[in-house]
Amino acid sequence: MKSVPAHDLIAIALAEDIGSGDLTSEYFVEKRPAKARLFCKENAVAAGVEIAADVFLRVDPSCRVTITRSSGTLLNPGDTAIEVYGPLPSLLTSERVALNFLQHLSGIATLTRQFVDAVSGTKAQILDTRKTVPGLRLLEKAAVVAGGGINHRMGLYDMVMVKDNHLASGTSRIELQNAIHKLHAKHPRVAVTLEADTLEQVRMFLEMEGVHVILLDNMKLEQMREAVSLSAGRVLLEASGGVNLKTVSAIAATGVDRISVGALTHSARAVDFSMELL
Repeated sequence: MKSVPAHDLIAIALAEDIGSGDLTSEYFVEKRPAKARLFCKENAVAAGVEIAADVFLRVDPSCRVTITRSSGTLLNPGDTAIEVYGPLPSLLTSERVALNFLQHLSGIATLTRQFVDAVSGTKAQILDTRKTVPGLRLLEKAAVVAGGGINHRMGLYDMVMVKDNHLASGTSRIELQNAIHKLHAKHPRVAVTLEADTLEQVRMFLEMEGVHVILLDNMKLEQMREAVSLSAGRVLLEASGGVNLKTVSAIAATGVDRISVGALTHSARAVDFSMELL
């Protein structure tokens, strides 16, 4: 199998599926022009449509691909997302990889929209996390945006998040404050999030300089409401832990600014799409 660049996700997906060649299409499929559509079989939010469309062009640049429903579009059962015209073997070789991207990413967008709808009427924004499939983070986070969510940090390099494990060695308040000052001396635009497990920590973090977000980790609703009162808008408050579609509305009603949900990317169900020859 020919090696492919590690950053080219379409090339990687095609290489693992096609390998040395699509034997079924080579020996059992008539080499004639054909037209097909990729359509949704349930209510969903489209995502990854552009990636799926590009799969056909990677397999065969002679294919003509039309996107009929772009990412972020609401889909009803039977709605066509992509139409493609080209050699039948090329369409069949492309089918599974294109559908894999489309189903997985639309699943993330659809679940995200459900969370966003659940907090409608509050100020809370729905954020993703770093709990993504290795190598697919950029695509999965784009799918979150397609569903109406907000991207949290992309990685360890673009935001500081000091969690309980970082403080496990017993870092003092003075040491923590000094570390924030040192960070901002070299990286003045990097936001700092501090994780709080207790209201005592919230009080302490509110007195510190250079803190942009306090993460309320697995706090009860009454604790979140108290934290909102203590903060009085001085920093952003983000709720995390124990968030699902049954709990997110009540969490948003406490007045927190943000709710981070790992399930958006690690637990989204694939949307049912199929390819149909026309």
